[in-house]
Amino acid sequence: MNKQIYGILFRQYKALELLYELMQEEFTLLQERRSSEVSNLEFSIHELLRQIAGERLDLRNLLGDITLLDYANLLPEEEAEELRSLFHKIDKLEQTTARQATFNTEISLALLDQSQSMLSFLHDSFIPKNNTIYGDKGLVKEQRPEAVLFRGRL
Repeated sequence: MNKQIYGILFRQYKALELLYELMQEEFTLLQERRSSEVSNLEFSIHELLRQIAGERLDLRNLLGDITLLDYANLLPEEEAEELRSLFHKIDKLEQTTARQATFNTEISLALLDQSQSMLSFLHDSFIPKNNTIYGDKGLVKEQRPEAVLFRGRL
C-alpha cells in the first residue's frame, strides 16, 4: 500500500510540474495575444486537471478516513520522511501553480476588458452624431438618430 500511495503522490507531483509549465506557456501566449493557441492549450490544461483530480480521489479512497500525514506517522521514520517531503513539495508546487493561474486570469480579464472597450468604441463611432443643422429653408432641421432605409413623402 505504501508503494501505491507513493506512486500516486509522485504522479501528482509530475503532473503539477507539467501543469506549471503549461500555465507559463499560456501566460506567454496571452501576452503575445495568440488566442487560438491559448484555446488549444486550455484543453490540455483541463485534461491534466481532470487527471490530477482522479489521482486525488484514488488517494482518498486508498487512505479512507485517515489523512496522508497521519498515515505517514504510522510508517517507519525513513519512509514517513519521504512521504512528508513529497507531500510538502506537492503543496509548494500547488501554491506556485495557483499564483501562475491568478496571473493568467488577470491578463486574460484585462485583454477581455480591452477588447470590450475597443468594441464599444467602434460601435459608438458608427452611430451618427446628433448634430443640429439648418435645412434648405433656413430652419433648424430635425435629424434622425437611427439609419433610415425608406423615406416617404406625400
